[in-house]
This record gives sequence, C-alpha cells and structure tokens, in this order.
Amino acid sequence: MNAKIQPGHLQRQAVVYLRQSTLRQVVQHGESTDRQYRLRQRAVELGWTEDRIVVIDEDLGQSGSSAEGRGGFQRLADEVAHGRVGAIFALEASRLARRSADWHRLLDLCRLADVLIADDQSVYAPCDYNDQLLLGLKGTMAEAELVWMRRRLHGGKLNKARRGELRQNAPTGYVWDEARGRLVLDPDKQVRGATRLVFERFRIEGSARGVLRYFVRHGLRFPSRGADGEQRWRAPSPTTVLKILQNPTYAGAYVFGRTEERAALVEGVLRQRCVRRHPQEEWGVFLPGHHEGYIEWEEFVANQHKLQANRTSRDGREARGAARDGEALLQGLALCGRCGRRMMVHYPRAGRARYLCNGRGYRRGAGNSCWSATAHPIDEEVKRLFFAAVKPPELELGLAIAHEAERQAAEVDRQWKLRMQRLEYEARLAERRYKAVDPENRVVAATLERDWEQRLRDLEEAGREREEARAQSGLDLKAPDRARILALAKDLPALWAAKTTTMAERKTLLRLVVREVALSPMDVPPQHVRVAIQWETGVVSESHVQREDGRWRFAAPEAVVTLVREAFSQGKSDDEIAALLREREIRTSRGRAFDAGGVACVRHRLGLRRPQALPTERLGEGLYSTHGVAACLGVHPDTVQYWVAHGWLAPAERGGPGKPNWFRLDEAAVKRIEAGRRGRWAISIPQPRSKTEAL
Repeated sequence: MNAKIQPGHLQRQAVVYLRQSTLRQVVQHGESTDRQYRLRQRAVELGWTEDRIVVIDEDLGQSGSSAEGRGGFQRLADEVAHGRVGAIFALEASRLARRSADWHRLLDLCRLADVLIADDQSVYAPCDYNDQLLLGLKGTMAEAELVWMRRRLHGGKLNKARRGELRQNAPTGYVWDEARGRLVLDPDKQVRGATRLVFERFRIEGSARGVLRYFVRHGLRFPSRGADGEQRWRAPSPTTVLKILQNPTYAGAYVFGRTEERAALVEGVLRQRCVRRHPQEEWGVFLPGHHEGYIEWEEFVANQHKLQANRTSRDGREARGAARDGEALLQGLALCGRCGRRMMVHYPRAGRARYLCNGRGYRRGAGNSCWSATAHPIDEEVKRLFFAAVKPPELELGLAIAHEAERQAAEVDRQWKLRMQRLEYEARLAERRYKAVDPENRVVAATLERDWEQRLRDLEEAGREREEARAQSGLDLKAPDRARILALAKDLPALWAAKTTTMAERKTLLRLVVREVALSPMDVPPQHVRVAIQWETGVVSESHVQREDGRWRFAAPEAVVTLVREAFSQGKSDDEIAALLREREIRTSRGRAFDAGGVACVRHRLGLRRPQALPTERLGEGLYSTHGVAACLGVHPDTVQYWVAHGWLAPAERGGPGKPNWFRLDEAAVKRIEAGRRGRWAISIPQPRSKTEAL
C-alpha cells in the first residue's frame, strides 16, 4: 500500500472521475474511455473495497474548459466538500479540469478535506507542499495544452480560409460545392427567387420591417435550413430578414472571423459563449468577389448604412430611424436649429403631434426642453415645397410606375407558381411511393396513404391562400387598373392623399429627395418657425410658417359651441351630442367626425362639468375612499395617492379591480401624514372636518 494512503482515506469513498471532450471522442476513442474505467481496478489495488468505489461518468462528452454545465464535476466537488471522499482517481489532470481556476479550487477543497488525488502512476497528497506544487504545475500545463491545441487548430483553419477553401455553413440561397470548394447559388429557383426578393424589397421599402410586412401581406414563404439540412418553408421573421441583409456572403464576399466567442459576465453570471461581432476592418479574412452574389458590394455597404440609420438614437445625427406610420411627416428628419440635435416626435393623448427638442435642458439636468412646435403647419409647408420641387415628366413617370407595378405583381405571382409546383411535385412523389408499396403490407401502406392525403390537402390549402392573396393585394392588373396608375402618376398630390397610401409610404417618398429639415423658432415675426429643407442635391430651401396656438385643440366653431351648450342644458350625454353633430355633418378642425371624446374636450373647455357621484364614505364603519380622504383634508385625490405611494397613509382595507381602497382617518394616520409632509415641505395639513362638511 502507498504510504500516503491512511486508514481514514480507506474508510471514505474512492471516486473515479471520467471525462472526454466530445461525444465523437467517446465513440471513436474507445481506448481512452476504457483506460479511465480501469482506474476502478487501480483503486481496488490500493486498498479500497468494491462497495466504497464510485464511478462518475456523466461528464463524458463535456469540455473541461469550464466547470459550467459539468454536472459530474459539480457533484464531485460537493462530495469532497462534505468529507465523503478519500481519494479522487483520474487519468490525468486535464480530465478533471483544463482551467486553472477550477483546478486550484478543487485542490483547495482536497487540501482542506484531506483528499488524495491519484492517476494511473502515482498518488498525490494536496496537504503536502511538494505534491501541491506538482499538482499545480500539472493543472497549469493542462490549461496551456488546451491553448496550444486551439491555436494550432485555428491556425490551420485560418490558413485554409485565406485561400477561400474553408467550408462554411451555407446561408439560405447558397449551397457548398465540394468539387469547386466554394459557395454556389442554390439550384432551387424558388429559393433563389425568395432571396432576391428580400434585397429587392429592401431597396423599395427601406427597412427590414417593411420587407417583412410585404412577405406577410402577400402570403409569401421563406426557406430555412434546419439542423438536419432539410429545407423548410415558413413565414419569415424579423431576425431572418436582418441576418440576410447583414451577411456579406450575399455580396459575393468570403469572410472568416466576422464574429468571436469569448467568456463574459452576463448579469453577474459567467457565460462561456458570448458572441462579439467585429467591425469590417478587424475581419480575419475578407475576399471580395469570391463567388457569385445576389447584390454588389457597393449595395451591401449602402444597406448597412441604411440599417444603421434606421436605428433610433438620441445622440446620433445619422440615426434618424425608419419611416413609420405616425402622424408626423418629418419623423427622423427634423433637426433643431438652436442646438443641432435631432428632434423627437411627441404624440399627446389629445391633440396633434409635436416636434420636441430635449437637447438643452435635459443635457444640463434643468428638466426643461429646448423648444417644441406643433407638427401640422410645418408638415403642410414641407409638403407644399415637396410638390413644388418634384415635377418629373408625367408620361415617362406614369409608364415607369405602370411597368414597375406589373413587374412586382409578376414577381409575387412567380413565387406562388414555384410554391405550387413544389407542392404538386411532393404530392406526385407521395402518390408514387404509395403505389409502389405492396398492398398486402397494410402498416406501411396506411402511413404512405396518410402522407399522400396530407400533401393533397397542403396543395389545396396553398391554392386557396393564393387566390385570397391575389384578391387582397390586387395582383391581377387589368386595363382600368393600368389607367388609374397612369392617372395617379400624373397627379402626385392625388397619389399622396389617396386612402391606400400609408404615412410610412409618404415619408419614404419624402426621404427620396429630402435629406434633413432644420426647424428654428423666430422672434420676428413672432410665433413663427423657420423651415430650412436640405435636399439630396445639396440645395437648401427656406420658408417660415406660423406656429399654432397651444389652445387649438379646444377651438370650435360657433355652431358647435351653441349646439353643445344647448344639448348639455337638456341633459344629453356626450354620445348623444356627438350623434347630433354627425347628423348635421359638423366635423372637427382635423376633418374627423365627432365622438364622445371630442365632445368632452369642447365641453370641458366651456366649463360644462357633469356632477359625479363618488363613493367617499362607508357609513357606520368610519372608512373613507380616496376622494373621501381628499374631501376631509382639503387636498386633491392625486395627493392622497402620493401619500399612499410613500407609505404615509396605509389602506385599512385594500380594494381590487374596479373597487376603491378604504382608509381610516384616525389621529395616528393624520400624524403620519403630517410627519411625512413636514419632512418634505414643512407644511401642516388641516384636521379632518366633520362628516357633514366633508360630504
């Protein structure tokens, strides 16, 4: 027996720990696995009985670069920490850990618990300084060996990648050609067409979200290759569209080293696989023109700038955001003429959109904004200048738009035809499989019959979806449709004002010719805004508009005021008054039909308030609601809510959805409120009034 092995060690367990880095090694390197299992026999030879030997082999196929995810190693450390282990048997130090931090943590546990570490040659006692030093060197060498292996493997991959021959996972639209050692376009016409359609729609829509909306609106599918290599067709996701637009492979470039995996802290937890994307100048290998691309490299670079500009940012002048369906026409284009920052768009609950600059006050911590202006008059002036500046040749523009509409309709129809052909092929294939099976083999025949029926149902459902998409999107362009397109092309204001034109499309039209719009408040004449439009050609056009009065939302014609006063005196509700206004075809200042909310705004402006019966007191129990407390103490109900939020007033009985909180106004509650207010404002509150006065 080895002199380092004491009776106390033999009375505890001998743990045989097994580990190999990958499942492939477990299958292909069977001798290494067998050698590790034979350590059980070595433990018997050193004096441990069979019933005291435990084999931990659940980490087979797990990397030793980290203790994270290795349940067997965690279980081993737990057993050592609880003093149930006398010796650990491992083939070598690298089997236990290839990271110095994990290795030395295990050594410290073994030293404190007096646990031996044994391999197939020697036994080491971590309590002994010489053995501890030797084990520390073994752990350091195991970690260094892993670094050397990684560098050798990475060097070989990098050398092959510099020749453009290192095989990469082919993105959608490509396949890897083994004979030529490079990527080639997917032979499937439907896959190529769907991939090209992504880039084509991005040129038109200008945003990844717009591309996604186009696919969804027309019921188009996009291919995705699963882990098994099988092609599946499904509705695209925003992540799918972004990955395609950001991948330089589609521009014909071979890239290696675009991303890097490293360890990082994520919410205080060490994560071994944190992906970092490198900028272009830090790519390991960049070979432009390596294979056939879907777009040119110049277009890829322009797409990246466009995607970056679509990201909203308060500080970046270039990040103006993608065109959205909000009311403000200059969303993302408006710059503050005072401080030069990009102006935000504010949509109040009641009223029109406003352009707001938070640059000055918020940067200094003053809490006030730089300035703001109502968007409507500014948008009208910019729209007028836009119509005056954009006057293309009507005939050529009309024909070009008609041809483009026909081409887009033909492209969508072609995608549907390819999908129908694929489904028809799958149905015929399922039919041939069913007819080729022996009819007597009913088990297989029944399965193939169900598969054939499912393919036929898929084909029939796709046909219905195609007809619905054609009906909704108007893919069939007839003579009247072409005539209408030509007429609209000649009249840009009519096209702009059409109900089918969305605000996002109007903003996209404007951004084709407008680069930025600077807005500045003017002192002379007063209440005016200077509008400076910088066109894409570099020319600047200036104009000024009058700012709308902040009370515009309450302004109403005399007929509306008279009708509201008269109907209110008759006891009519807001809904009834709105119905009267709609019946007389009286509209709001924005040209919309009146509803109950619009009537309420006018009524509040006129000071016409309806009496409200609020629950203030529960008679006989001495409990008050929020409004009851406010009435007793002579404050606003919002103040009572503030007291509750700060813990100065606690509900005696909490309510639920649609039910009020109830408070008890005793002497202790009043003192807590006074103490809280005294500490903040040093203002006392009046004593509660009597129930009669409060109510």
